[in-house]
Amino acid sequence: MSVSKKVSFEGALGETLAARLDLPLGPPRAYAIFAHCFSCSKNALAASRISRALAEDGIAVLRFDFTGIGESDGDFANTNFSSNVEDLIKAADFLREEYAAPTLLVGHSLGGAAVLVAAGSIPETKAVVTIGAPGDAEHVTSQFAEHIETIETEGEAEVDLAGRPFRIRKQFLDDIEGHTLTDIVAGLDAPLLIAHSPVDEIVGIDNATKLFVNARHPKSFLSLDGADHLLSDEADAEHAARVIAAWAERYALTPPPPEPAAAPRSKASAVVKETGLGTYHAQASTGPHHFFVDEPREMGGDEGGPNPYDLLSAALAACTTITLRMYANRKDWDVGLISTQVIHSREKGAKPTEAADTFDRLVRTDKALDETEWDKLLEIANKCPVHRTLERETTIRTCKGE
Repeated sequence: MSVSKKVSFEGALGETLAARLDLPLGPPRAYAIFAHCFSCSKNALAASRISRALAEDGIAVLRFDFTGIGESDGDFANTNFSSNVEDLIKAADFLREEYAAPTLLVGHSLGGAAVLVAAGSIPETKAVVTIGAPGDAEHVTSQFAEHIETIETEGEAEVDLAGRPFRIRKQFLDDIEGHTLTDIVAGLDAPLLIAHSPVDEIVGIDNATKLFVNARHPKSFLSLDGADHLLSDEADAEHAARVIAAWAERYALTPPPPEPAAAPRSKASAVVKETGLGTYHAQASTGPHHFFVDEPREMGGDEGGPNPYDLLSAALAACTTITLRMYANRKDWDVGLISTQVIHSREKGAKPTEAADTFDRLVRTDKALDETEWDKLLEIANKCPVHRTLERETTIRTCKGE
């Protein structure tokens, strides 16, 4: 699971750029920027699907519309390849100031060419990924080759790209001529992953070969076999994201927190230790079992795990279900599968000590039971050990740990 929030920042030409930040449930292990393809937007299938999939793997991803594209302000005709690169650098500045600097840059098609160029101006870059990127920025002109003569003679022309009209000015053609990607990739001071489909009909596989041959080690290649250029099949986009996340683990992600020592099983016990990855994020261990705990975002947490009252409700629900299963087995009752839902609520009193907690418990069985059987099951539910612990007066002793 992941969450997505709208954000915005100032682009290279002073316009407001619209963006989305896809966040993992839990503290991000890295921040990344996704640069969309030439005629796409931040909401294109490849951009949105890959960004969300990376977020589910712990990588927060900023995807944005370049100047004059999608929901961003500005006139596309006033942009060129260099301004796109500057927009990427501005995106990195935004993340650095508001969250954390990006360590991973991912670019699709011409966005891949842009991240290769921008990487040298984003000092925190630890890894770069291109998806269906051209071997040189000038390759994009093949998408409107029939208009190049008009652009050269008249200074601009309106072209159709992916069913949308764009005004292309001569400055765009002049600008992309000056970016030799083979030289740039040869000097790239970061690990590179080149992802490309061997059946890409828009940017041929020979472009990936050109980039890979000229790139320095460490470099890797991901064959997106059977995928089209836009990764319109969700399975292709998610596959790419999973491999990117696994590859970036080595270069751009903070290491996961070490597993805490197992809590002793001689007595019922639990240990909860902060991970340092978020305000409240912590790792719990009960015997050999480990899981994360956290608070929701509205409480200042990162939603990286259940909060304490979630765990308390789960403990009551688990104890009830297990107790009922023990009773049903002992009586040889065929009740099917048993489930218990617990809903916690609290009524505030005039003083904190006067607050009243209520746990509403809903028991369900797969098989139909008669009224007498239900009466007995509900009676047994009230005898579950956690239920009794919550109802009786409890002593809690706190002391300094060794």
